[in-house]
Amino acid sequence: MQFTAEMIAGLLNGTIVGDKNAAVSTVSSIDGGKAGSLAYLTNPKYESYLYTTEASIVLVDNNFEPKQEVKATLIKVANVGECVLNLLEMYNATRPRKTGISKLASIHEGAELGEGCFVGDFTVIESTAKIAANVQIYPQCYIGENVTIGEGTKLYPGVKIYEGCVIGKNCILHAGVVIGADGFGFAPKADGTFAKIPQLGNVIIEDDVEVGANTCIDRAKTDHTIVRRGVKLDNLIQIAHNVEIGSDTVMSAQVGVAGTSKVGSNCFVAGQVGIADHVNVGNRVQIASKSGIDKDVPDGEIRFGFPALPGMQYHRSFAVFKNLPDMSSRLRDLEKRMVKLEEK
Repeated sequence: MQFTAEMIAGLLNGTIVGDKNAAVSTVSSIDGGKAGSLAYLTNPKYESYLYTTEASIVLVDNNFEPKQEVKATLIKVANVGECVLNLLEMYNATRPRKTGISKLASIHEGAELGEGCFVGDFTVIESTAKIAANVQIYPQCYIGENVTIGEGTKLYPGVKIYEGCVIGKNCILHAGVVIGADGFGFAPKADGTFAKIPQLGNVIIEDDVEVGANTCIDRAKTDHTIVRRGVKLDNLIQIAHNVEIGSDTVMSAQVGVAGTSKVGSNCFVAGQVGIADHVNVGNRVQIASKSGIDKDVPDGEIRFGFPALPGMQYHRSFAVFKNLPDMSSRLRDLEKRMVKLEEK
């Protein structure tokens, strides 16, 4: 579909500077803009691209004034970031939705599929699985026995959901996600070998959760591993057995959460953070990249480093740490001077 500057300005309550008939059919970044694309300027450091972009239309803030000539048509709006999000959602809604059941899929006669589902090639759905309406299951997925999947959820290629797990409504599981593999539980034996501890629980993922590619969420030893409503998990994350992640928490790539730990609601966990087993992280906690959490964290705290320290304590410690070579040299000089004074 094509949209003119006049149509877009009307949707966004914006003001046009340039050709109101300029038309676009896609969205691009400002440095990668091409003819027929809509770009946007949200960060001042990218302003230089505004004067060279090939994009047909660019969204800018109401108070923006260009420093030189701009070829593109500008649309001035109150909040560029919010407007871009709205436009992307509208554009995504116009994309065709897959439907139909592939003849190459293997669906047990005891499985239940709701209306409007899509099931791709070489997908396997086992007996007693219950798939609600409008679920999209891309090729080569596996849905185990007694799995439940809520309405409108989307499974991208290669998702594997083991038996007994529960997936809520309007979730997105990206390619390679594994839900419900055994938790990592082994008991050492006297002869030095290990006995496998049976993992008899399941995984419960509530509504509106998104799980990134190749992320693994292990089933509980008993009871449940739980991912609460609205959680967003990036790629390559490991959630161990009996973990609970609170609602609307966000985790970046390569986070690892060890068994039986709990992370509260509305937390932000940056990339490569490690959370030890049996740790409780409170609500609204922020954890910086590569931090290691081995103790409980109260509500609203910020953590940096390994072992992770409170934010200001970490920065004060780092300020000292980076001066250690100079401090060490000064200390050695003082020691030499003390020796000379003692000799006198």
